[in-house]
Amino acid sequence: MAKLLSIIILVFFLVNPGIPEKMENEKSTSSAKIQLALILDTSNSMDGLIDQAKSQIWKIVNEMAISKIDGKNPELELALYAYGNDNFNATKGYIEIQSALSQDLDNISDRLFRLTTKGGSEYCGQVIHTALTDLDWSTSEKDFKLIVIAGNEPFDQGPVVPNDAYKLACEKGIAITTIFCGDWKEGIATGWKDAPACVSKKYLNIDQDETIAHIPTPYDDEIIALNSKLNDTYLAYGHEGNKRMELQKQQDINANAYGSANLRERASFKSKAIYNNAKWDLVDAAEEEPDILNEIKRDALPKEMQSMTEAERMEYLNKKKLERDEIKKQMRELEEKANSFVAEKKKEQSKENTLDEAMMDAIKLLAREKGLTWD
Repeated sequence: MAKLLSIIILVFFLVNPGIPEKMENEKSTSSAKIQLALILDTSNSMDGLIDQAKSQIWKIVNEMAISKIDGKNPELELALYAYGNDNFNATKGYIEIQSALSQDLDNISDRLFRLTTKGGSEYCGQVIHTALTDLDWSTSEKDFKLIVIAGNEPFDQGPVVPNDAYKLACEKGIAITTIFCGDWKEGIATGWKDAPACVSKKYLNIDQDETIAHIPTPYDDEIIALNSKLNDTYLAYGHEGNKRMELQKQQDINANAYGSANLRERASFKSKAIYNNAKWDLVDAAEEEPDILNEIKRDALPKEMQSMTEAERMEYLNKKKLERDEIKKQMRELEEKANSFVAEKKKEQSKENTLDEAMMDAIKLLAREKGLTWD
């Protein structure tokens, strides 16, 4: 269960409806984007692949979050598709979108953990074509756009010829990485390496049934304790606020199911500015719109703030922000130490043929063509 670790990513960009139009436009043009669509085979034989994706999503996005373009961290959008599952609509090619391109990674994690396998009929050309046409891809040449598809059946099955999908990817400037779950030569023989010259492409193979080794560090417990404190700084507002706060906590639980080292990766990601919940959290919302408290009805505020005066609400909000800033600072300092520890341990080990390793190798190779760098 360890070879499919690098597949993920991309869905919709959440914009706070209270932000003035000028601020929305400034935000949308402020930095480059990484857009990544992860397409997973969910037929009967792919339980190991899905397990690897679940266990490595935070490691992958955490690594992508530290990339830079022109010295700035890009925005990150992920999308998730599942294909080859008999539970899905046959007339649509046994394909189902789990999440459109989005910065809402808690939701994507939730959708990923809900995936099950059954069947099926795996139509690679059709699912790539569907992702190319249905998702809201950027038209900017400076943005890095990538589709990652993983599976283990012949690539040319189904009604859409893979080359037709590849040609559309060329037109849109979208790179494609294919990950065959099995033997390298078998993947080549079944079409996973074929592509026209115009496609910026990488072919990889993994063993989806290899067990992923998460490396614990001496800093995990402290980072996880800070993560709990971080959760206490969130102030849920609006109709969906409390549900989203529970979703956030559930994804902590899901990550922890794969061990403290995996939860450490999720917690580290949550300490970064790219993890933004302005749609339901007052602290993040106030960062984007300082007057947000004046626009929210009293009964839409957190219960503890409803009986406060305006001045008390502002003081309470500022207190939570200061607490969060300090907690995140401590988490990032510990993350640096944890990452150094993991890097040293990896020197003692052979490189894994897993999803995370495969994905990050491909992403870094293709992303450098767009000017992305990693320190």
